Amino acid sequence: MMNMSNEHKLFLQKVKNRKRKITFTRLIILFSFFFLWEIAGDLKWIDPFLTSTPSRMIKSLILIYNEGTLFKHIGVTLYETIIGFTLGTILGAVIAILLWWSDFASKVLDPYLVVLNALPKIALSPIIIFWVGNGLKAIILITLLISIVITIINILNGFNEVDEDKITLLKTFGANKRQILLNLIIPATIPTIISTLKINVGLSWVGVIMGEFLVAKDGLGFLIIYGGQISQLDMVMMSIIILSILAFIMYEGISLLERKIIVKFR
Repeated sequence: MMNMSNEHKLFLQKVKNRKRKITFTRLIILFSFFFLWEIAGDLKWIDPFLTSTPSRMIKSLILIYNEGTLFKHIGVTLYETIIGFTLGTILGAVIAILLWWSDFASKVLDPYLVVLNALPKIALSPIIIFWVGNGLKAIILITLLISIVITIINILNGFNEVDEDKITLLKTFGANKRQILLNLIIPATIPTIISTLKINVGLSWVGVIMGEFLVAKDGLGFLIIYGGQISQLDMVMMSIIILSILAFIMYEGISLLERKIIVKFR
């Protein structure tokens, strides 16, 4: 037993060391990228006006911070993204459950889902703005439309891929459809649901930024458009970097949730 315990400790130590190496390597790549970017701008290998540099972006960040609007822009975009992500995920999952529940409805609506998924959602933006007006509602609705269809399709496909033999076995024991859904379908589809959440993170950010490009007066998307209009590309690049950081944090939050769920179901 002592030997097994030591082997297990050694294995865990190797896993930790590997994770540290991966994290260290990622940081080295990241810092090297920004360092080379700064050097390339200073030595005029690239045009700093067009590509900006880390130091110029920091100056732009400090300027907007001193104006007192930085956290307002970040908060607006983050709020819109979280609302759009939550609504798209919940409504998409509910509709997927309803379509799984009714095979007839699923077969009828399948081609419409395919068309909606292929349709560029930005093409509907003028109609959405006309319906709900400029502002928060339009941005959230655009975000919802971008994420909800892929959520429905992914989760419904996950439901339909559950082993039919297991479903038949539960039916032979007298399980009704609700019991099959709660005790087999949803637990078996957890990996698909988590994968869909990860996809929705990116789609939600895309939807919000697209909406802010069109109608917003605040937010990071607004800063990107505004910076382009006044030829302040440092502001544009700074906003993009902030967006990348926020999207990464949100993605890591989903990954943390995934690890907790996996531990729970084990």
